[in-house]
Amino acid sequence: MKNSEIRALTIDELKSKIHGEKEALQKLKFARAVSPIENPMKIRESKKLIARLNTALSQKELENA
Repeated sequence: MKNSEIRALTIDELKSKIHGEKEALQKLKFARAVSPIENPMKIRESKKLIARLNTALSQKELENA
């Protein structure tokens, strides 16, 4: 997901995306613990996406405050 796409989202959409990505990260971590996963870089990408979403969310909340 590109930064321009992230900036276009609303606060509620950002919160739902963060929640979904955190669940996906948990599933990836569990899959890695059970057996080797096909692409371990997905975990890093997921963490970075969550961080970008959190940053965009905090910026939007500051703008609205």
